[in-house]
Amino acid sequence: MSFSLYCKVYRFPQMHPMADTEQGNQTSITEFILLGFGNIPKLRVFLFLLFLVIYFVTVGGNILIVVLVVADQHLHTPMYFFLGNLSCLETCYTSTILPRMLASLLTGDRTISVSGCLTQYYLFGFFGATECYLLAAMSYDRYLAICKPLHYAALMNGNLCLQLATGSWICGFLTIPIIVFLMLQFTFCGPNEIDNFFCESTQIINLYCNDTYQMELVVTILAALFTLPPFALALASYVCIISNILRIPSTTGKQKAFSTCSSHLIVVTVFYGTLIIVYLLPKTNTLRDLNKVFSVCYTILTPMANPFIYSLRNQEVKEALKKIVIVTKLSAVKRIQTVLP
Repeated sequence: MSFSLYCKVYRFPQMHPMADTEQGNQTSITEFILLGFGNIPKLRVFLFLLFLVIYFVTVGGNILIVVLVVADQHLHTPMYFFLGNLSCLETCYTSTILPRMLASLLTGDRTISVSGCLTQYYLFGFFGATECYLLAAMSYDRYLAICKPLHYAALMNGNLCLQLATGSWICGFLTIPIIVFLMLQFTFCGPNEIDNFFCESTQIINLYCNDTYQMELVVTILAALFTLPPFALALASYVCIISNILRIPSTTGKQKAFSTCSSHLIVVTVFYGTLIIVYLLPKTNTLRDLNKVFSVCYTILTPMANPFIYSLRNQEVKEALKKIVIVTKLSAVKRIQTVLP
């Protein structure tokens, strides 16, 4: 069944009786309720303002990085090429989840259609899988720059940069439809509540009437492929980088480089670690209770932290920002002078 045909089929009232089924009288769900943070209604206004600020900071910071990378010729290097891709990705990634959550907190309406839920899951999965491989590519780039400086220009050339970035986007784009296709083959039945603030696979699978072993196996295999190998590569790269930094004779240079790489490693570990906990570890009661907290880490906190950790602390980015501010001021002065008599 195609996705468009599926959407047409579900243009019915919220629930309708199914034909004779093996499991008796059941109902097919056409809407989900995203429970989100509805169990703490007193904090709804506070959470709305908090996540609104986070969304503006995340989108503003990442868009600023993209503009700087495109506008400043000095930032046309492999490292900033990857950072530009990451910032573009984070903007889309955050915009897939936060606006819908903000609308729910503002209006109190927590319902989402089945087609809308699957669309959100596809976009979230696409951007999340892409980020897994893009972060690994960025760590490999830093490994070559720090540990193989004499061969860096030859190894990390324009073609390899383009191939790594394009491969990350293509892998994310092509893999998630497999899971969505499997989801379209099954029927949802009650309850229709998703205990999270967005549509993610482990919650959706719990709402199927059918045996979901095959789907759970596919999700686990794909999650392992998209988290474990890139995480291992990123971890190995940063271990080599840190060991190389420890050989630097200058204490000041050693501390500065170690501070930068350790902050990168912390962000990478939080992103991959929370994904591994949610999708690969056995679902104990404790992990189920903390699932929402882990989801906040890899969907909201890391996209907000990435522009500050990877880009806005760099001297080159600060210089590019100063240039844009100066050019903007000069342009404004010229416009005022042309208007004044």
